[in-house]
Amino acid sequence: MDETKYGFWLPVDVSSHGAQIDNLMAVVHWFMLLLFVGWGIFFVYCLVKFRARPGHVATYNPVKAVFTKYIEAAVVVVEVFLLFGLSTPVWFKYKGRPASEKDAVVVQLVAEQFAWNFHYAGKDGKFGKSSTATMSGDNPLGLDPDDPAGKDDITTVNQFHVPVNKDVIVELSSKDVIHSFNIPVLRVKQDAIPGTRIPVWFHATQPGHFELACAQLCGLGHYRMRADVLIDTPEDYAKWEKENAPTPSEEQPPTAQQPAK
Repeated sequence: MDETKYGFWLPVDVSSHGAQIDNLMAVVHWFMLLLFVGWGIFFVYCLVKFRARPGHVATYNPVKAVFTKYIEAAVVVVEVFLLFGLSTPVWFKYKGRPASEKDAVVVQLVAEQFAWNFHYAGKDGKFGKSSTATMSGDNPLGLDPDDPAGKDDITTVNQFHVPVNKDVIVELSSKDVIHSFNIPVLRVKQDAIPGTRIPVWFHATQPGHFELACAQLCGLGHYRMRADVLIDTPEDYAKWEKENAPTPSEEQPPTAQQPAK
């Protein structure tokens, strides 16, 4: 992995929606800085203006100043604009579904202590059935070996392949406790809740090798719950699918268990 992609500031952005999120964060933090400086100056002014000194006594009558009302009103207006004018549109776009959903790559992801299990539908575009009753060390997703829809499915552990310049929908769930699906370079972060399937989508704009790390303390092995994110060119992605597609003699999809280093 190219460590230069992660610096002291925000990591490189390789997603279609990342610029909007970064710009929104910048606007909010500049506004917070202005508020901090403004209220800091006012606080120092009050300390000096109303300090204890001879000839002055405390009063219980509040100081009346008309201009403060306008300042407070302006702050409220700006905050409402930040919430409904900037934040809400970005939130709905990010938390909604992609416009080209029918052409998107759909991946089912099941988190567990302490691994990420990825499930691809294969050429037929249909996911095989899964059940907790058939889960095992060799079959962490509990795929039904007798289901025809799952014969061409591909599963991996801690290795997430996606194509560049294409919408990707991740259907996120968890086996045991709450985990957090976090890929900083894609500006994607979503908790994985047991018993709930939550869709998350992104559109990668650059190929590369990045990292997925759990952002929720999930147990003693939390430190090693990470995965490799490989954003492939269309040719490399097609090659990977072909190389990992089950052969006719295989009874169930292979599990490419390649833990992240």
